[in-house]
Amino acid sequence: MSLEVGHSANSPVSIHDLTVAYHRKPVLWDVDLDIPEGKLVAIVGPNGAGKSTLIKAVLDIVPRASGDVLLYGKPFKKQRKLVAYVPQRESVDWDFPIDALGVVLMGRYGKIGWCKPITRKDRNLAIEALERVGMAEYAHRQINQLSGGQQQRVFLARALAQDSTIYFMDEPFASVDAATEKAIVQVLADLRSNGKTVIVVHHDLQTVTEYFDHVIMLNMRVVAHGPVEEVFTDENLKKTYGGRLTLLSEATDRLAKHKVVG
Repeated sequence: MSLEVGHSANSPVSIHDLTVAYHRKPVLWDVDLDIPEGKLVAIVGPNGAGKSTLIKAVLDIVPRASGDVLLYGKPFKKQRKLVAYVPQRESVDWDFPIDALGVVLMGRYGKIGWCKPITRKDRNLAIEALERVGMAEYAHRQINQLSGGQQQRVFLARALAQDSTIYFMDEPFASVDAATEKAIVQVLADLRSNGKTVIVVHHDLQTVTEYFDHVIMLNMRVVAHGPVEEVFTDENLKKTYGGRLTLLSEATDRLAKHKVVG
């Protein structure tokens, strides 16, 4: 597998001509882009646009019909240790008998290996990650006894404990309380300040300009991608969302206010 013309080996994620199909029906079609390093990147689009599928295709969770994906110039299987993934809450078995600290320590296995003992350093790093998301006092609480927002923060702490270079998050803001949203925003800011690349499937158009630097606007194909201030426009929103006018008008109003303030 080699880099195509126009794609950089220095890009955290380089996607070339990616197509994904379910039951022979394309879900993603001819996606071609490089994701910039050290940015907070939002993936937005209507339901069924292929946002989560794009992340899963990059991570080899779903098969590709065609196309290549490289992380810093190499396939995912050779760069696995560089990646942390926060899945959608709905995809997790919350009845699994494990406490919050145990979940976060799972994020350290990529560094220490599954068969090696957990060290004091690993435990301290896990507790520190829980502290960063305001969940240290719940370290020994069973995961199924936590609220939805608390569970999301624990999974965010697991990703932090991995100390990765590239972070993928699938709708981390979905159905969370205000405290959790604030914690996630702070974590995103911390990751960016440390030079990490964070790719987030995001559903709230009104907060795109506030939370992110770069946006991928997706509706099976890439409608537009680039810096938020350049591509998150009324025209591109209409191309991406079609007739969802109420949602569009709210996002457009928010965009206009952001530009006035800026």
